[in-house]
Amino acid sequence: MMSITIDVLGWIGSFLLILAYYQNSKGKITAQSTIYQVLNVVGSLCLIVNTLYYGAYPSGVVNIIWVFIGLQYLVPWEQSNGWFE
Repeated sequence: MMSITIDVLGWIGSFLLILAYYQNSKGKITAQSTIYQVLNVVGSLCLIVNTLYYGAYPSGVVNIIWVFIGLQYLVPWEQSNGWFE
């Protein structure tokens, strides 16, 4: 049951990253938009669980870095809009 859950997370993460890239490529969202960053962060978090579970450490590290890049955009944006107050 655990491996099925991990596999589903991997597929969800892959879908979210592809969705973000596709929407950006079609001009529907920009790379600076919150939705683009959220799709990337959530997708990468799902893939981190999947890749680390299966021992794909290089991919896991790439996704960890991807999350930190996205959070650098999202956290200052939320702070400037008073979400943490």
